Amino acid sequence: MARGPHSRKIPARILVVMDEDLVESEAGFAGLGLRPELLRALVSLGYEEPTPIQRESIPPLLSGHDLVGQAATGTGKTAAFALPILQSLTGGSGNDPQALALVPTRELAEQVSQAVHRYGRDLNVRVLPVYGGQPIGRQLQALSRGVQVVVGTPGRVLDHINRGTLHLGDVRTVVLDEADEMLDMGFAEDIEAILAETPAERQTVLFSATMPPRIDAIARRHLREPVRIRMAREDVAPGEMPLVRQSAYIVGRPYKAAALGRILDVEAPTAAIVFCRTREEVDSVTEALNGRGYRAEALHGGMSQDQRDRVMGRLRGGSTELLVATDVAARGLDVEQLTHVINFNVPSAPEAYVHRIGRVGRAGREGVAITLAEPREQRMLKAIERLTGRRIPVERLPTVTDLRARRLELTRSTLQGALEDDDLDRFRVVIDSLTDDADIETVALAAVKLLHEAAGGDVDEQEIPTPAPQRRDKETRQRPTDSGVTRLFVGLGRRAGLRPQDLVGAIAGESGLPARDVGAIQITDRFSLVEVPDSAADRVIKALSRATIRGRRPTVRRERHGR
Repeated sequence: MARGPHSRKIPARILVVMDEDLVESEAGFAGLGLRPELLRALVSLGYEEPTPIQRESIPPLLSGHDLVGQAATGTGKTAAFALPILQSLTGGSGNDPQALALVPTRELAEQVSQAVHRYGRDLNVRVLPVYGGQPIGRQLQALSRGVQVVVGTPGRVLDHINRGTLHLGDVRTVVLDEADEMLDMGFAEDIEAILAETPAERQTVLFSATMPPRIDAIARRHLREPVRIRMAREDVAPGEMPLVRQSAYIVGRPYKAAALGRILDVEAPTAAIVFCRTREEVDSVTEALNGRGYRAEALHGGMSQDQRDRVMGRLRGGSTELLVATDVAARGLDVEQLTHVINFNVPSAPEAYVHRIGRVGRAGREGVAITLAEPREQRMLKAIERLTGRRIPVERLPTVTDLRARRLELTRSTLQGALEDDDLDRFRVVIDSLTDDADIETVALAAVKLLHEAAGGDVDEQEIPTPAPQRRDKETRQRPTDSGVTRLFVGLGRRAGLRPQDLVGAIAGESGLPARDVGAIQITDRFSLVEVPDSAADRVIKALSRATIRGRRPTVRRERHGR
């Protein structure tokens, strides 16, 4: 295929893209020059506006340019390369593919293949995913009938090439998706061998979340004068919470499984992935979480593909709430309902952290990224902060008091839901008979007690010791060693977006109490507890009662014992 744009020797260009930098010349996808069949498919799928990576990638790809795109998972890059591929397909009768997309994992191969099929349904596109773990016979049959687009993992694609069942002589576009992941998984030689089988006059597209030197070396060898697009980090305006709420907890190794259970109890994720380093760690953490009453599933390279498929089906179907996985096993996974990503250890490479948290906080939904760090791993947190340009607040582990408050809150919310039920009258006879010997409040308290105990009751655990900190963060509040403190109740909690630094700042700014004198802070969903010196308690109560914290004026008083 002759690539016209390259004959003009236009210089490479670099685009740093932010939403606010985009100026629309025409509305939506219609302004990108896509054919009517593709526009109809996008409308039927509910797509309204291109994402930044789509808006900047599609025009140069339609013009035949090579392209290097740096973009994280969830930015819409699949459509950014799939739509130009579909636009360029010819209706020829040849059996060999016209486009090849290489991806790191079986799961990503399926996702990309399904996306290409959905976008090209009005074009009757023939697309085939090829990967290991699937009977090769079906792939052979499909290839013999002829396909236009192949989406595959490097190992299986090379296998087909060596068998003589996949011929790449007609390929006009090659896409390397998640290129850094493929190199991390040891596919560098396979990729080189596959590219050697494709025509020199091809269009080459490379997408990667990070751009280490080895990725740049591939681009220099195999791409010609590529357009370069980099998705710049989005700055969060002052006072706004980022879509991914990031935090870390410093925990000694013997207590990490217990700490993870407590964090999950307080966070109550809809669906979460817990990342571990080894298969053995995955199995032990999964066992510990199931012993705590969670529905956790393991996912690692020691499992068969059928086992992996069943696990993913249960997660997407809602019968599993926690996935405990190694990095390699989880690559390419895209779970729409995912709310939390939890690092059981600090990732050894900061780029891996960026990959992981890119799985949550998509499409305007808030996500949560939590990291458990051993004291020796705190320097690695700083490396991540330097890469991302964001601080990762170090928070105090939930205490037994926090867990008890959380369980009481769950009991309250369960009762709140029951109060909205219109089928309560049939229980009135029970209330009437019991109130002959006890007042209505006592009856209600007994009912709440029974409900609370049926749901697990109070927490009976030992406190997890706090390791000596190696780094001092204002977000980390240690309990004072002296006993001359008063614990104050503040009527704002996590639901109001309250953070430890908000309380410390308000106390220091409004009452004049030095920040170093503020003691332990516990934040639950609806309220917070903070320790201050006895001598300053009245002054802090008066000051905070007049202050506005996170846009609200809280109730502040001494803690009532026995709450």
